Amino acid sequence: MKSVAEVCPLCAGSGWKNVPGAREHGVTRCDCQVRARAGSLLTAARIPRRYEHCELAEFTTDFPGADRSIALANIAASRFVQEFDPREGKGLLLVGGIGTGKTHLAVGILKELIAIRGSACLFCDYRELLKQIQNSYNDSVQATELEVLRPVFEAEVLALDELGAVKPSEWVWDTVSLILNTRYNDNRTTIITTNFPDEPAAGTMEFSPRGSAFAATRRETLGDRIGERMRSRLHEMCRIVKMEGPDFRQKFKSASFG
Repeated sequence: MKSVAEVCPLCAGSGWKNVPGAREHGVTRCDCQVRARAGSLLTAARIPRRYEHCELAEFTTDFPGADRSIALANIAASRFVQEFDPREGKGLLLVGGIGTGKTHLAVGILKELIAIRGSACLFCDYRELLKQIQNSYNDSVQATELEVLRPVFEAEVLALDELGAVKPSEWVWDTVSLILNTRYNDNRTTIITTNFPDEPAAGTMEFSPRGSAFAATRRETLGDRIGERMRSRLHEMCRIVKMEGPDFRQKFKSASFG
């Protein structure tokens, strides 16, 4: 039984509060219930301790050398939360170099959607997720591949961090395809961050002189890392947000940027 101090003054412990002026169904879920649900959803989102402090309101855009794209990305993230409609299934692909703030924005979006919309969100590090799937093939591990992937498939909003960070192989490509295609077909929202430029794979570029100095020095692209078919699918699933600029973490020794 709750003590007097634990009983919410708005709903007297019922979980519902009156809506002033409402003729029908003049009650709504009390703020205490919304807060309790938000707390549970935040725990279920599995946001790493390293990024627990990340908030959209605290995202830094005004610093020496800051590119205009950083401020625009922050605006895009805030607008995404304001206009979020789970029925649309349209997410964001945050593209930029190391330390430009992609992970901060992704986590900030999840936290806002949890607090404001009550959305069921999940944060996944791409590398860790692939390790968990591989470990599920070990007979000594209790979790099956489906048990690892089910929350990834079913999350209303998934943040997939560092897409492309694992060296590509047929298995990696097949796994990425399974995740993205399942979420696409179920019309679920996915927020993705990547350090690789959103450009075609080497074999599909108009000018790709294999064996030349250009090919040797060419930076790998998202197309190289996940395949052109999945890159094309991402363009259907997400709005592209590019973030340019120096490594903010390295310059200012901040752990809040990814």
